[in-house]
Amino acid sequence: MSTDSILEFFVKASNKYGFSLDITLNVNGAVISGTTISAQEYLEALGEAFENGNEVSQAISERLIQSSEAIEEGNEDNLNDLHFIHLKNAQIYCGENKMASSKNKVLWRGSLDQVNGFFLGKITESKK
Repeated sequence: MSTDSILEFFVKASNKYGFSLDITLNVNGAVISGTTISAQEYLEALGEAFENGNEVSQAISERLIQSSEAIEEGNEDNLNDLHFIHLKNAQIYCGENKMASSKNKVLWRGSLDQVNGFFLGKITESKK
């Protein structure tokens, strides 16, 4: 399956320049809404989520932080490529069910070749 060149452009801008954008993706029937972040920022945030755990958790955290630093130094291009899109404050919907919310500060990583469509902007919940 091929990827959308416009979406690839947004991911490249995010990875290379820290460009951030509210976006909603359709991925195999699910709707994912959030804000784009770079692969580096994704790895940093993921590493921070593991840093206060046991030995194994801390080792995972260290490896993720090292990978993030390698991207910053330009040494790990495979994580900085255009195969994945990274979102923060993700909200995930399947049908009428909401699976995650930005209140939980959900990080999301998805394969670009699985994105069926997108629109700019995030889905916001109406206050009742």
